[in-house]
Parts: sequence; C-alpha cells; structure tokens
Amino acid sequence: MWYGLSSIAARFINYLLTPYLTYSSHIGVSDYGKLGIIYAAIPILNILFTYGFETAYFRFSAKPENKNSIYSTSALSIIFSSIIFSCLLWTVHPSLGKVIGLADIPYLIQISILIVAIDAFCAIPFARLRQENRPRKYAFLKIGGILVNIFFTWFFIGYCPGQKANSWVSGFYNPAINVVVYILMANLLQNIFTFLLLASEFKSIRFKFNTRLWKQMVLYSLPLILVGMGGMVNETFDRLMLRWWLPGSPDFRDSQVGIYNACYKLSILITLFIQAFKMGAEPFFFKQAEGANPQRTYARVMKFFVIIISVMFLVVVLFLPLWQLIIGPKYRVGLGVVPILLLANMFLGIYYNLSIWFKLSNKTMAGAYITLAGSAITFLINFTLIPHFGYMACAWATFFCYGSMMVFSFVLGQKAYRVPYAWKKLVAFMAIAVMLFFIHKGLTSLTGNLVFNVATGLVLISAYCLFILKVEKQEFQKLPVIGKFLK
Repeated sequence: MWYGLSSIAARFINYLLTPYLTYSSHIGVSDYGKLGIIYAAIPILNILFTYGFETAYFRFSAKPENKNSIYSTSALSIIFSSIIFSCLLWTVHPSLGKVIGLADIPYLIQISILIVAIDAFCAIPFARLRQENRPRKYAFLKIGGILVNIFFTWFFIGYCPGQKANSWVSGFYNPAINVVVYILMANLLQNIFTFLLLASEFKSIRFKFNTRLWKQMVLYSLPLILVGMGGMVNETFDRLMLRWWLPGSPDFRDSQVGIYNACYKLSILITLFIQAFKMGAEPFFFKQAEGANPQRTYARVMKFFVIIISVMFLVVVLFLPLWQLIIGPKYRVGLGVVPILLLANMFLGIYYNLSIWFKLSNKTMAGAYITLAGSAITFLINFTLIPHFGYMACAWATFFCYGSMMVFSFVLGQKAYRVPYAWKKLVAFMAIAVMLFFIHKGLTSLTGNLVFNVATGLVLISAYCLFILKVEKQEFQKLPVIGKFLK
C-alpha cells in the first residue's frame, strides 16, 4: 500500500504537468513531440545504466550470507559503471543527437545524460529503502522530487518568459533557447534534490566489493538487460520510430509525435496502477516464494489485478469526453488511440504478473526471449504501417506486442512453474469490459449530448461492478473491508 500509493501519488502529480504543458502557449505541438522523443530515449538508457541490478538486489539480498556485502557491492558497481557510460555518451552525444533527430539542440542530449546518470546512482539506495521496508522515506523522496520538478517547470515556462530582458532571471534564462531544454532542466533539478536527500544511504556504502557475489548478480541480471531493453523498446521506442519513418517535414513528424505522446497520457489510470503494482509486487512475490503454496497467492493476486484494471479501462473509455480535457484541444485529434493503448497496457500488467515464473526459477533468459519477440513485433508493425497510418500504427503495434508477450509468458510459464490462474474467467471479464465499451460507443454515436454520454457510462460501469461482485462474492467476502458489506 505504501509503495503503491506513493508511486501513484508521485506519478499522478507528475501527470499534472500534462495539461499545463499541452495548454501552454509557450509550447508548440512539435516542442511537445521533441519532449516525447527525449523521454522515449531516457528509459532505454536507464536500463543500460542499471543493467538489472535492482531485481538482482532483491533476489540475492534474501540470502543471509550476502547481507553484509550486497548493498555496497551493488551500489559501487552501478556508480562506477555509470561514470564510464556517462563519459562515453558525452563524447558521442552529437552522433546520438543525430540518431534521435535532435542534433540541432545539443543541450537536450547533455542534460539527458546527467539525468540518466543521477537516476542510476540512486537506483540501489531506492531499492534498499524498499527492501528494508522504509516506505515513508521512499514516498517522501518520490513525491518531494516530483513537486520540485513541477515548481521549476512552472518557473521556467510560466514565470521566466514574462520577465524583462534585464531582470534577475536573465542570468540563467535565455528565451532564445528551446523551451524543451528548460523542461529537462527542471527534471535534472528534481534528480539533484533526490540525490542530496539520499545522502545517508550513500554514506552507508563501504568500499567492500564481493567479487563472488557480483559475478552471481551479473549472470542473473544480464538477461534482464534484454528484458528491460525490450520492454522499453515496446513501451517508448514507438515515438522514435514514428519520428524516423513517418513521411513529411521534421516539424510535422515532431507534431505527430506530440499528439501521440499527449493521447498516450490518457491511459493514466492503468499505467499508474501497473507501475505502482510493479513496485510493490516484485519484493512481495519473492517473499511469498519462501512460504507454502505461493502459487495460490499468485493466482489470487492475478484475479484481483484483472478485475481492477478492467474497471479502470471502463472508467477511462466510458468517460473519455471528460478525460480528454486533460490535454489541450490541438492534441485531441489522436483520441482514437486511447482505447487501443488501454488494452495494450492491460496486457502488459498481466505480463508483469505472469513474469514471476522465470524470475523465481532463475530462467531470466526466457523473459529475454519473450520480450525480444515482442520487440520484433513492434518493429515489424511500425516499420510496415507507420508510413501509411502514422501514430495509429504505433498504437496497434503496442497492442499486439504486449498481447503476444502475455500469451507467450502464460504458455511457457504454465509448463515451467504452474500457477492455477482462473484464465477463462479472467478473459471473460476483459471481454465483457470491451463489449460494454462498444455498446457505449454505439449508443453515444446517436447523440453528441455530454450528459447522455456520462449517464450511459455510469449505468454500464455500475452494471459491470455489480456483475463482478456477484460472480466473485465469496472472494470479496474474504477481504476485511468489502466483506462486511457483502455478508
């Protein structure tokens, strides 16, 4: 709850920047597209800089013989490697800018390298907070950092442009510099804030390096690099592919990326929940593996997970005329991608649940193969269809990518580590949710009345929730809070 709610709160506060940036007169659609391209590249670099050591930290910290050395060994490894990677990237940053289409704004690449490096430095200290059950500090740092980001974003975008040329801000603000640079600068200041408040965790690092343990962690985590890289390719790389393969001028391509990036934000509820679930589930699943019959727990978690994300899917698609207000009017032409992306992210969340089989059985290479298969689907569909269908191709590529990963993981996982998932019932729950979406779409297409649209949505989502409660009444009765009302 602590980790989940703090992650949801932090990311939700961060999402408040979406309406601010998309409504701002200082940021054009193409500028927002440039921002989307940068934030598509940063997570991929994050995977390279941390190379799966967070998951390896959770996996090996459970062993008593590693207790005194795992934190320092993990932290020192990432710190030194991050310094090396940063220097290499700094050397080749002009070429990197050409690859992603932002060679004309070198500051964007340089600031991004610093952001990634500081993120990597903080990775193991954050993992330690989660492992040692210190959620309050974890929550404070996450939420506090986001608030710092929001403040400086407003400062650079909302305050500085209105000041006179000879005012006090002229010492560090230049209106001739692209606005995206200052948005990234706010992110860098957030990272510096977090780094400084993690000082006590960094002081706990000792120059004691357990070579034996490090080798074990590397062997375990190397396949996770492929998993992580493939995951980020599937999640964010479509912005870069849209920029590369869409016909038209650079400004047009940037604007199309901006529209797609803004509409992607409307999957906020599901993406927030999945991120929060992932943060809390990984250490939870590993701890459950030490008990008796953990498979039953995993199956039960999956059931509640599917129910929750199915309801969230309906909350967004049935009330899309309200959710669209989060983004500026000039971005709403791309709203057709939202239901597709919501379903795709539902598949991704289910995949995260299913992936426990190869992490527990130390078959992380299987996860790498699954993710690489998903990446191949992403590349194939985008390369083939982006020139013809633009960002709609990106949405469908994400859908088929995550859907295939979910199916592959389920089939292989049931052979290697069988979990009694009630998969037929779960598929039915999702299918009914999609059917209700089409019913709502058909009914509301007859009239453009907003009140009718919302009222119909309320009726359908209420019917769905009552249906779920009736079907799973015994399951919900076991829950302390809900069970009182169902008895």
